[in-house]
Amino acid sequence: MWTLSAVGYRRLGAAGSVAVAVGGVAAGRLPAHDPWGMWVPHGSVTTVAAAVLAYLGLTLLVVSWWRYGRLVARGAAGGVRETLVTLVWWAAPLVLAPPLHSADVYSYVAQGAMVLEGHDVYTSGPSVLGPDELGADAAASVGGHWTDTPAPYGPVFLVLAQAVVGVTDGQIVPAVFGMRLVALAALALTAWATLHIARARGASETGALWLGALNPLTLIHVVGGMHNDGLMIALMLTGVVCALHGRWVAASALVALAATVKSPAAVALLFIGVLAFRRTSGPLLWRLVKAFAVPGLVAGAVAVAATLLSGTGFGWLRTQSVAATVHTALSASSDIGLGLGELTRLLFGWDPDPVKSAVQTLGLVLALVVIGYAALATFRSVRPWRGAPPPHPVHALGVALLALVALSPMVQPWYLLWGMAAVSATAWNGRLGRILAVLSAALVYETHPDGSTPAYGFVVGAAVCVLGAVLLRRHGRGQDGEPFRAPAPRTPAAAAPEAITR
Repeated sequence: MWTLSAVGYRRLGAAGSVAVAVGGVAAGRLPAHDPWGMWVPHGSVTTVAAAVLAYLGLTLLVVSWWRYGRLVARGAAGGVRETLVTLVWWAAPLVLAPPLHSADVYSYVAQGAMVLEGHDVYTSGPSVLGPDELGADAAASVGGHWTDTPAPYGPVFLVLAQAVVGVTDGQIVPAVFGMRLVALAALALTAWATLHIARARGASETGALWLGALNPLTLIHVVGGMHNDGLMIALMLTGVVCALHGRWVAASALVALAATVKSPAAVALLFIGVLAFRRTSGPLLWRLVKAFAVPGLVAGAVAVAATLLSGTGFGWLRTQSVAATVHTALSASSDIGLGLGELTRLLFGWDPDPVKSAVQTLGLVLALVVIGYAALATFRSVRPWRGAPPPHPVHALGVALLALVALSPMVQPWYLLWGMAAVSATAWNGRLGRILAVLSAALVYETHPDGSTPAYGFVVGAAVCVLGAVLLRRHGRGQDGEPFRAPAPRTPAAAAPEAITR
C-alpha cells in the first residue's frame, strides 16, 4: 500500500497538515478584530467541528511522522532531499493558517508596535497601546495573562518585530504573516544547521532532520504558532556550526544574538568554550582564557552593541523572570512549590508565595548544577556513569538545555525544542532521542488550536506517552544508545569533521 512507503506517509502527513490548517481557520487563535475579514468567528457549532477536524489532522500528522521515523531507522525513507521535500509538504499548509495553538504572535506584533510608538516594552504591557496607535488590534488579541506583562525578549527580536510592524503598518493579518516569514526562515536555518552538525558527527542526517525539523511539535509551534523560540534555536545552532569549524568569534556572536532573542541560548556559550578548550593547546591558563573568557567577552560586546543600536534599553536584563509569574502545569518546580506552599498555609498559616518562590529558585540552582556537570562530563577524566565515554559537547548542550527546561519555573510544550534541536543532530535514535520523540508526539496535544490548555489535553498527552513507550518497547528502532552518548561516525569520510572539534 502507498501509505506504507515514505511517499505515502508524506502525503498522509500533508493531508493531516491541511486538516490542521483548515480547522484552524475557525478553531485557531483568531484576532479580536480582523479588518480584512479573513479570520473571523464562525459560531460555536462550526468552531467545535473545526477543532475536531484540527485534532484529527494533528493525529494524522503525528502518526505519519512516527511511521516515517520507522522508515528512516531502517534506511527506507530515502535521503536528505526526500526528507526536506516532506518537510515542505507538511509545513506549506500551515503558512496561510491563523495563529495556531498560541496567541504569542499577537504579543510580538504589539511589542513591535510599542517600540515604534515610543513605549517602553520593559516596563509596560501591550495594554498601553491606544485604539488609534499601531498594533491596537494585536494588543486587543493578546492573551489575558500577558496584556500587562513587560516583554521578556531581547532587543534583537524586538527590532525584528518592529520591522515587521513598520512594513505592514501594524495591520494585524499582514503583520502575522510577516512574523510567519521570520518563523519559516528560522525553520530553514535550523534544518541547515542540523544537517551540518549531524554531518560533522557522522550521524544520520535524515534522522536528525526527522527528529529536529520534521517533528510535529516544531511544525505546530514554530510554523503554526510562530514562537520566537524557533529563531533562538536557529541562531544558536548556526553558532554551534561555526564553533565546529573553529570560528570562535562568529560562533560567540551568533549565540549572543540568539540570547538577545531569548536568554536560554546563552547556555551554548559554555559548550562553545568546551569545544574551544578541547582544540586549544598550550598552558592550561591560556587554554582557559581562550576557550571561555574570549567567547564571553565577544558575546557580551555583541549583546551590548545590539542593545544600544536597538534603542530599546537594557530593561530586558531585568524582565527575564516575568514569565515565572504565570503558573504552567508542566513546570515541576512550580507544581511542587505550589503544593508545598498550600500545605504550609494550611498547617502553619504561612504565606504560600515565598515557599513557591523558594522551590522555583531551588529548581534553577539544580538546573545550573546539571548544566555544569554536563559540561564537565565532556572531558575524558569525568564519566557520567561507569563505562560510558565522554559525550560530545553538542550533545551535552542538548542535555543541559533539556535540564534547564525540566527545572524551570515556567515550562511550555515548545520549550522541549531547545535541547531537542541539539540532540537530534547527535543521537536522534539513541535512548534520549526516543524519549524526546514520545514527548513530542504527546505535547502537541497539550494545547488547543486556540492556544488554551484544556484538561483533556493532558489526558490525551499522557495516553500518547504510554502508547509511545509501549510501541518503543515492542519495536526497538535501530541501535541503542545512552543519553550522554552520541552515535559513532559510520565512515571515515563522515568522521573527518570530528577532528575539527578535538
